[in-house]
Parts: sequence; structure tokens; C-alpha cells
Amino acid sequence: MNDIELDEGSPSEGKGPNVLWICSDQQRWDTIAALGNSYIRTPNIDRLVNEGVTFLNAFCQSPICTPSRSSFLTGRYPSAVHGCGNGNDRWAEAAPLVTKLLADEGYTCGLVGKLHLAGCHGRLEPRPEDDGYSIFHWSHSHKDIWPEGHAYADWVEEQGGDLGRMYQDKGYMEPELHQTKFCADKAIEFIEENRSQPWLMSVNIFDPHLPFDPPKAYLDRYAADDMPDPLFRESDLDAQAALDGIDFQYPARRPDEFQAKDKIAAYYAMIEQIDDHVGRMLDALEQTGQRENTLVIFTSDHGEMLGDHGLIAKGCRFYEGLVRVPLIFSWPGRFEGGQRKEALVELTDIAPTLLELAGMPKSERMAGRSLLPLLESDLDSHRDSVRCEYYRALSLIAPGRDNWEGSFATMHRTSRYKLVVYHGHEQGELFDLQEDQGEFENRWNDPDFASLRFELLKQMLDQSAFAVDTGTKTTCVF
Repeated sequence: MNDIELDEGSPSEGKGPNVLWICSDQQRWDTIAALGNSYIRTPNIDRLVNEGVTFLNAFCQSPICTPSRSSFLTGRYPSAVHGCGNGNDRWAEAAPLVTKLLADEGYTCGLVGKLHLAGCHGRLEPRPEDDGYSIFHWSHSHKDIWPEGHAYADWVEEQGGDLGRMYQDKGYMEPELHQTKFCADKAIEFIEENRSQPWLMSVNIFDPHLPFDPPKAYLDRYAADDMPDPLFRESDLDAQAALDGIDFQYPARRPDEFQAKDKIAAYYAMIEQIDDHVGRMLDALEQTGQRENTLVIFTSDHGEMLGDHGLIAKGCRFYEGLVRVPLIFSWPGRFEGGQRKEALVELTDIAPTLLELAGMPKSERMAGRSLLPLLESDLDSHRDSVRCEYYRALSLIAPGRDNWEGSFATMHRTSRYKLVVYHGHEQGELFDLQEDQGEFENRWNDPDFASLRFELLKQMLDQSAFAVDTGTKTTCVF
């Protein structure tokens, strides 16, 4: 373990850093200007890139909200913590959240925005027995469907507004009363409080999740005709037809049939608004003298198809746009800025990294591996492969899903190859990402790839075994 040495006079002297953990919802990996997207404006996330360490090949452990969050908050795979799907009755208490572990070590932990470890449609989300959060401003989304207990709706009312009426009138919220601003405002209030102990603030913004409804002031900055085309070929329609019966929110179509470029424009507008508030939070850290001792993490729970391969939204697929996400660690007082790492990493790696920075041991059951060796050196190797799961992840009781099967699928991705097994189906996917970055040429049935497919299947099976929760601690000989 590395001991933490902080500047004299730091509020967290001798302890771990403060942590500002910003997690957007459904944001793809390729949506940051500094990392090559010339269509979007993200000057403040660019600032994090330039001041921090960016992981260019970071992958979520499920393309769906609850299982992904159950994974990165525990450092384990969704299937190991019984957190496989949206709409679940409650958090299964199969593993402690990293915030609980940090709170036990003396951190003050706060949350604003989503938690989504349990279903919340038609009810307030039931919290875990002890999630470690002593400050809790819950807001699953911008919808006004919770009569009480929705901190964002209460905040809008305090500003003299009515969330339901205002959203219904325009189909979006104005910037000054937007859920993204609410999240940033509450985070800034938290940052500005004087504390003698280290803190962690989880800022879980709902955007850029569907329904792609940015304020007009932001949308006006992005003309649909100027947006990039999705990754699409006519052959995608046949490829998706071969996967018919495997759960996805919307059927595949040609991108122009669902105005994909309009949706890209709205999506980018939502991200630019997030970026503005990232800047506000960074400024608050600077103004309070805490930036040098605060680790800022920027990531997202999963991506969005956004028209690629004729698909919009999410479901049981594992294309790069859906499972590859931003991941930036910025701590000017500790990590050299401007580093860009090509190593394969998982969101499970966040929790053990935070524990090591706090001087705490990693739980032996965590699948995640601390990123500290990469953050503190030129090392650019971490994992041979990454794993992603979809195990009946989208709720089958949602309207329009009467014919859904409740799909099960697993992705195994190395630096070059991606294997996807749709369990119970003959059809699968195998892509050579070195020769086919767009994932158009499925080699699953290619005889030239048969031996490779077998080897990748064996690796996937091994990984599945090693991911199993083996139960309570062994205390006896038999």
C-alpha cells in the first residue's frame, strides 16, 4: 500500500484525498473534444483530461444502469452481488458499497442525483441498509413522478417553479432550473462546507440519458446537419435481424428513419451542459483551496448506441458505443497530468483504487484491481481482458415487452478481439477490432476464426468461474 502524503495544512492531512466523483448517465466514450471529437464542446472535461490521467479503453460491466452501478460501487461483477437488472425490488446487500467502507474509515460521503441500486418506478428508491451516505439529495431523473422525497422537485419549488408543469409546457427544463444544475449546486454546497475529515461526493447526473431533451439554448448550438453520421452499413440490418429475439429497447432501422443526427445533436447539447457544470464544480474546488487535495473522477455508467448499427438507446448488445465509457482521474497534487493510457480497465477498478488511496485494504472478493500503479507511473498495462454482463438486465414488466425473452449474454474483450455469447442462442459475435474497428464483420461462423473462438470461449468460462461469489468466509476445516 502507498502512504498518502498531503500538503501541510490540508484538511485531510495524513489521510486519503477528497473525492469528487462525477458520473453522467449513458455517455459514450467518444464524446470529449480533447480526445478527438471535433463536433462537441467540452472545455472543462478537456481540462480534466489535460490535468489528469485518461483511460482510453475503460469498460462498464453492464450496458444497463442498475447492474453497472451495482458493479462499480462494489468493485465486483453484477452477477456476484445479485445486482443484475433494473426494476429490482431492493439492493440485495450482497456486498458493501465502497462509500460505506470509506465512511467507516472516517470519510464524509454525500450523494446528489441518481443511486439506482433498486427500482424506483412508482416509488422512492429504497436505500441499502447502510450505503455510507450521510448527505443524500436523491433525484433519479427530471421527471415529476414522485409526490414526495424527490430532492430535485423540492429544489425547483424552492426557486418558485413547478417541475411537472414547467417540463410539460416546453418539453425540457431551462438551464437555471435543470437537474444538471441542481446536481452541481448541491455538490458545490457540499464542497464549500468546512470539514476536518476527508470527503467523497457522488454527483450522479441523469443526462445525457433519453429522452434527449436539452434546453433550447444548448440545442441551438448544434445543427443536426453538421453532426457526424452514425456507424452504419446496410449489412447491419441483416446482422441485427440475426439477433432478433434478443432484448433491445428499439428495433434496428436505418438511422435516417429515426432522425439519428437530430438525436446526436441533442445528445451533444446535453453533454455540453454537463461540461459547464463540471467547470463550476472545479472552480468551487479552486476557490476553496481544495483542488490540490481532491481527486476528481469523471465517468459514466454505460454508453448509448446513438444510431450505430441502426440502433438507438440500449439493451442486450456490446458494441463499443454502448460499453466503452469515459474514465478520467485528475488529482494535481499527486498524479502527473496529460497522461492517456491505452490499457484495458474496468469500472470495477474504481473502488479498489479509492480504498488504496485511503490506505485501506482491498476486499479479497473484489474483481476490481487498483489503478494506482498506472496513475503514478508510465505503466500502461493492467488487464488481459474486460468483462461485461447482460443477465435479464432490462425489466420485463415495462410496457411493450410482453414478447421479450429476458436475454442473457456475456462479453469478453481483449485488446484485439471481442467475443459475445448470447446464452441459449446459436448466434454470437466475434470481432477483430484491429482490422474492423467499426464492428461490422462478424467472424463468429468464420472457419478461419474457429480455433480463436474456442480459446476466447475458454477464457470467458474461466472468467465466469473466477467471478463467482463463493459465499461466507471459510472458518473450519470441514
